[in-house]
Order: sequence, then structure tokens, then C-alpha cells
Amino acid sequence: MTFRWKLFAPLVVWLAIYLWPVPPGLNANQWHYFAIFAAVITGLILESMPVGAVGLIGLTVAGVGGYIESDPGKSLRWMLAGFSESTVWLIVGAFVFSIGYRKSQLGRRIALLLVRSLGTNTLGLGYAVAMSDFLLAPATPSNTARSGGIVYPIISNIPRIYGSEPGPTAGKIGTYVMWTAFAATAVTSSLFFTALAPNAAALAIAKKTVGIDVSWAQWFIGFAPLGILLMILVPLISYVVCRPEVKRSPEISEWASKELAAMGPMSRNEWIMFALILLAMFLWITGSSPDIRVPFLGSNFINATMVVFIVISLMLVTGVITFHDIVSEKSAWEVFFYFTSLLTLASGLNEIGFIKWVANEYAKPLIGLSPPTVMVLLVALFFWIHYFFSSITSHAAAVLPVVLAVGSGIPDMPVATLALLCMYSLGLMGVISPYATGPAPMYFGSGYIGKGQFWGFGLLFGLIYFAGLLFIVLPWLMWR
Repeated sequence: MTFRWKLFAPLVVWLAIYLWPVPPGLNANQWHYFAIFAAVITGLILESMPVGAVGLIGLTVAGVGGYIESDPGKSLRWMLAGFSESTVWLIVGAFVFSIGYRKSQLGRRIALLLVRSLGTNTLGLGYAVAMSDFLLAPATPSNTARSGGIVYPIISNIPRIYGSEPGPTAGKIGTYVMWTAFAATAVTSSLFFTALAPNAAALAIAKKTVGIDVSWAQWFIGFAPLGILLMILVPLISYVVCRPEVKRSPEISEWASKELAAMGPMSRNEWIMFALILLAMFLWITGSSPDIRVPFLGSNFINATMVVFIVISLMLVTGVITFHDIVSEKSAWEVFFYFTSLLTLASGLNEIGFIKWVANEYAKPLIGLSPPTVMVLLVALFFWIHYFFSSITSHAAAVLPVVLAVGSGIPDMPVATLALLCMYSLGLMGVISPYATGPAPMYFGSGYIGKGQFWGFGLLFGLIYFAGLLFIVLPWLMWR
């Protein structure tokens, strides 16, 4: 019954909007296309069916209906254009990277080394967990893959050493460990452009909407004052909030040492994977910056997605992964259809003029307010409305174009700063609810963080992260 309700809900949304009188300033074609887009977003939020199927169905309906292009041939080309988007292939590459980490065992070794070095007490363990995510994040463009495939499998072994199980004994140490890992991945997802797949999707939307573009290094520098501060504070704040009963944890360092001993010396594939990740980071940082010339690239710069193809090719050549591993990664190909469809549908709103109409309508009440006030209100809307989304990508696709269009309609508004604040918030907003981002259901489902605790911790950390955006990142961006 629940499944049927979720299946028909998008159809109800589509029909309700379709039959609603067309608002002044729009034509029927624009309004009916928006009905399709709203139905797709509803399906993604409710997870009526696999997200790739929802996006593909929506894209097909829009293409067959000729809402963007009336000519069937041109409409088909519009539908397929998204499949060549570099952003989409960067996201697919994120999942292939996670295969390399998992198969080579490099990710497991990195986490164990940090636990062995910093895990002599519970607070130090929190920093080890956060640091594991920090070191893996720049080269793992999926927080779900990073947490699910690398960090979570390691830290889930820790609480049970102390008899801390889900339920009554979770507070001994399990709640602290799990929440610290979750809160940290939200920060690293915003700190590094390549740490969260929707970052690339959001930047693509910003490019199409207001023409803004930033390099990997520019992204990092813009968020670093807050990101680095939060990486220092998150384990400490979590320690105060979660109040673990166990204060010292020397056994964890011993356990990590035994696990490392069992693994033995670094294998051939680990060394290769380590070298390839260093290569990827080097090319991401230098190859996309117009201020740095990479010798073997000559006068050309290298796209972030091209880096992914280079590293994946080298992983295949060296045997770190096989092509069978790639085609077997079901989630990667589901996301391929999902992101492609959603990005194409979102760009369609802008192509038919719907976003411009929304901007004009929503900008009217803001006339007379100062640009800084409008900016704060728009960023607040963008951040906290995420309670209504279970996908950061669908959130960015649905809300970012509107916010940027409204902001661009305000005289003297620094639109580039507004865009960066919104994009930087994508990772941070994942902390606010048990469904806000890919890793959230995983940590919530561990049983170590109670339902009430998760919502309470999420609100508290959401407020802290949002305040950091306004009082640290905003002045920093304006000063630069």
C-alpha cells in the first residue's frame, strides 16, 4: 500500500499542476513542463521507484511532449545531450574510484593507521575518524562511497570492543564514534569540490544560470577558513554533545595494530592505487587552474572529468580493477541515468524561460531590501528547505536555479558570492536529517544514534554550520 501511494503521488502532483490555471506571465507549455519537473522531484523525494527510472521517465515524457523542442529530431537531441555532460561522467567516476579503494584495501589501511596513531583516548579516536574522511575526501567524489565503502566498515568494529551495542549501551562510545564520522563527512563534502558528486552538478547549474565557474583550488580556498576550523571543532563538539561514557580507548589502538599486522605490508595494488590518487589530486589541483602551467600539458589545461578517465584507464591497465568491476557497479549506472535526466530537466526550466519568470515573481517582495539582507534570506531558504529533500542533487537541481535567478534580479547583488555560499552549503546541509544525504540512512540505521538524537544533533550541527557560512565564509568571500 505504501509503495502504491508513493508511486501515484508524482502523478497526482503532475495532474494537479497541469490542471491548475496557468499563472499570468507564463504560457501553457511552460506551466505544463514545470508540472513534469515537479512530478519528477516528487518521485525522487519519495523514492517512488529507483531514482534512475524516475529521471528517465520524466525526461522521456518531456521529450515526447516536445516541451523544449517541437521538432521530434531536435527534441531527441535535447534528451540525449545530457549523456555527454562531463559532470555526469565525473559522478560515475566517483563510484569507479571507490571500487579501486575497496579492492586494493588502501582505504582500509589508511583508516586503521589513523586509528592506531590517534586512538589512545576517545577524543583522539574522534579526530582519527574525522581525519580518515578528510584524507580520503579529495579523491573520493562520493560521500556515500567514502562512508559506506571505506570509513563505516572500519569504525563499525570499534564500539563492540567496549560492549557498546546498538540500544541501551550505544552511549558508551558508539554514538560518539558514529556521529563524529557523519558530521565530519558533511564538512569534507563542502571543503573539497571532488568530495561530493552534487558539487559538480551544482557548478554546472551555476554555469548555465549565471555564468560562474571556479577551479578546484578556488573552491577549496573559498571554504577553507570554515572547513578547516570545523574539522578541528567537530570531534570536540561531538564529544561534548554525545558525552561518551568511555573516556580512554587504548584497546582500539591495539586492535588497529592487530588488523594492520594481519594485512601485512602494502600490496602492489595498494601502492599503485596510492600513486594514482596522488596523480589525480595533482591534476585536479593544477590542471584546471589558469595560474599554474603543468609541463606535460603544454599550454592546455585538463578538465576534472578527463582526470577521472585517465586514472580509471590506468587502474584498468595495472589491474587494480577490471572492466567487469565497472559494468557490475549497478549504483554507478543508476546514478548515470539519474543525474543525466535531472540535469537535463533542470536546464530545460531555464531554456523555456520558467526560471526567469520565477525570479521576477519572487524578487518583487525583496525590492527595497539591501543586497546583504537578500543574500542571507536566499541562502537561509536554500539551506533549510533541505528538510523537504532526500537528495542533495535533486535539491540543487530544483532550488539552486531559482535562488540564483532571484539573486541576479537584485541590483548590486554579488551573484558569484551568493552562488558559492549555496554550493558550499550542499555538503553541510546533509547533516540535518536521517535522510538528508547518502550516508545519513547508513549511520541512522546503525542503531547507535537514536531517532530523537539524530534529529536533535542534526538541528544543532545544522545551526552551527549555517552560522559558519554567514559569519566566516561570507566575510571571507567578500574580502577576497
